[in-house]
Amino acid sequence: MIEHNDPAYIYTYAYSKEERSLCHMEMRSFFGKATDDNIIKSTENIDPSRSPFIRERIEVVYEGETLQDILDQVTEIKMGDQTFKVIFSKINDLKTPHTIEYQERREIERAVGWIVEGEADVHHPDHIFGMAIVGNRWYFGHYRKSEAVWLQHTKKPREYSTALSTRVARAVANIAVPDPHGVKSIDPCCGIGTVLVEALSMGINMEGRDINPLVVQGSRENIEHFHLQGTVEVGPISEVMDSYDVAVIDMPYNLYTHATPEDQLAILKHARRFAKKVVVITIETMDNMVKEAGFRITDRCETQKGYFTREILVCE
Repeated sequence: MIEHNDPAYIYTYAYSKEERSLCHMEMRSFFGKATDDNIIKSTENIDPSRSPFIRERIEVVYEGETLQDILDQVTEIKMGDQTFKVIFSKINDLKTPHTIEYQERREIERAVGWIVEGEADVHHPDHIFGMAIVGNRWYFGHYRKSEAVWLQHTKKPREYSTALSTRVARAVANIAVPDPHGVKSIDPCCGIGTVLVEALSMGINMEGRDINPLVVQGSRENIEHFHLQGTVEVGPISEVMDSYDVAVIDMPYNLYTHATPEDQLAILKHARRFAKKVVVITIETMDNMVKEAGFRITDRCETQKGYFTREILVCE
């Protein structure tokens, strides 16, 4: 197929008003920046199915100032025996009155399709090409649609009402470990394993631990149910002896376990001992406690679930 010497990727996003803060935090973790335009160009190669908010990714092959620039370049494409389809993303950062509406997008797709040397197949193509506009420049490349993997994890055999939603848990795992390569992580208060399941499903090396044997068993059942491989141990955070690059701590608040302020401080102090970076999820403000434990908050956001407003803190 087509090679590109200077890799660049276009990502488009979709999220609700309530999810904006969390989505932007995940964007910053992946790309070092966030935008309200719902479209980002980056050199970072992220599997679009990792994020609950990414809709699609275009691996850039050609770019230009005008559509004609793209048309001139796609003449180089030789599909051989493979069929293809062209998708013009409906998400661009063009503002009214310059937005490109549905009918014009279809016309652009047909115009490009006529030039590509090969057989078009809109229903079952061997390869999909994508197009988008970012910063008034046109981009064309290999298209990949996000798969809602997290949606499969909403039906766990073991669950409780105050656990994080799968969407939030997946974003938290990404915020904690944006690049899994060589990273060792732990969720030492893992509860029913909501974050663990999302992390393990994305190839993140994350161990689980909880002081409550009932929820540890539930976490193990959930991991096994989705045919994932992961270790979950019973025991307090004080018994964690290994070192980790990052820890995710959803401060205990549920039917089985509720941490007092003294417990919370102790949890953070232990985390400081064995982890370089900690992502804390809390329903209570604990900036002073985080500082007392020896951490510095480097990023933060809020997310809501019913009556609960949770704060997510990145601490280093």
